[in-house]
Amino acid sequence: MLRTTPFHERTAPLSLGQNWRRWAGYTVASSYELSHDREYFAIRNSAALLDVSPLYKYHVNGRDASRLLDRVVTRDVGKSKVGQVLYTPWCDAHGKVIDDGTIARLGEQSFRITSAEPNFRWLGDNARRLDVSIDDVSDRIASLALQGPNARSILEQAAEQDLTSVKYFRLTTASIRGTPVTITRTGYTGDLGYEIWMEAGVAIPVWDALIQCGTPYGIVPCGILALDVARIEAGLLLLDVDYVSTRHALIEAQKSSPLELSLDWTVSFDKPHFNGRAAIHAERARGAAWKFVGVEVDWVSLEELFTTLGLAPRLPTQAWRTSVPLYDGNGSAQVGYATSGCWSPILKRYLTLAHVEARYAKPGTPLTIEVTVEHRRKRALATVRSLPFFNPERKRA
Repeated sequence: MLRTTPFHERTAPLSLGQNWRRWAGYTVASSYELSHDREYFAIRNSAALLDVSPLYKYHVNGRDASRLLDRVVTRDVGKSKVGQVLYTPWCDAHGKVIDDGTIARLGEQSFRITSAEPNFRWLGDNARRLDVSIDDVSDRIASLALQGPNARSILEQAAEQDLTSVKYFRLTTASIRGTPVTITRTGYTGDLGYEIWMEAGVAIPVWDALIQCGTPYGIVPCGILALDVARIEAGLLLLDVDYVSTRHALIEAQKSSPLELSLDWTVSFDKPHFNGRAAIHAERARGAAWKFVGVEVDWVSLEELFTTLGLAPRLPTQAWRTSVPLYDGNGSAQVGYATSGCWSPILKRYLTLAHVEARYAKPGTPLTIEVTVEHRRKRALATVRSLPFFNPERKRA
């Protein structure tokens, strides 16, 4: 049976089309309105409030907490400061990615790790002979994402405190309507944004406060469909869409390393030990075979494929999640595949996230992409682009 999040009594009456989807055993809104357009533009132009409670969450505490996390993730957790948040993947012994998420350092010996899939048993397996406790708090901790240009102004009013000193990927504590919360300057939209973490049993007043304070700023409850467009614009990976966890891969070719996912920056190569270290170092020496890149579809080329048939261009109204072949600039050989894509309303460009052979990963490299026009497979021109596609200054300012 699907469960409901701590905010369901507020979100359910807002769902005009009852457009729900499954996320980690919970039911969450795909969109609240009949179209996700207004929710998307709230992310980019005002503020959007998203229920992200289904994330898996684990508290890791004890003398060896930092040692455990340094053993399992590629980032250098030991060098992090209290109040810092790290984005990181974690790998198997062969250097292939199992999952990715964030680690928030709540204290000297206290951390919260979030993930897309269950990792409690895996953390426990790696914690043998260590002085550490691991608590699955996924159901106990509710979480909201407040994203968009007005996010800080709204949250400052709700929390009644100045948040300008909270830097990108840092955290602070506050109280909203009497509910103690942890606020992290993080999110999955590539925009200015915060995530608010609280005990599930006292979560509703936080939602109410944010909606009340945010109404003059144009706040809009937002679902997964709008979030999907925003995260593609931001070039952010989605597990089981843009890469396959080693737990789910059926063959070796389906697995990816951090270097193949263009996550080199998340690997602390000078750490003496972490799962997959030897394999990743060897791959670094020889060069990764694949790279994860942005690909922009050429509009003129795409338009011509439709106009030759007397049709206006047709694009998906929602972000898509499927494998689409990519070919070299001449269209003679397949050199990769797109994994998700969308029309970007703010950039006015047709964008995809893709895996390509490393020699085709340089920004500006010409490619062709397979498109379907009136039931026939055609090819449009495309170009490799740097990620993220959308990277506003306000995100870090």
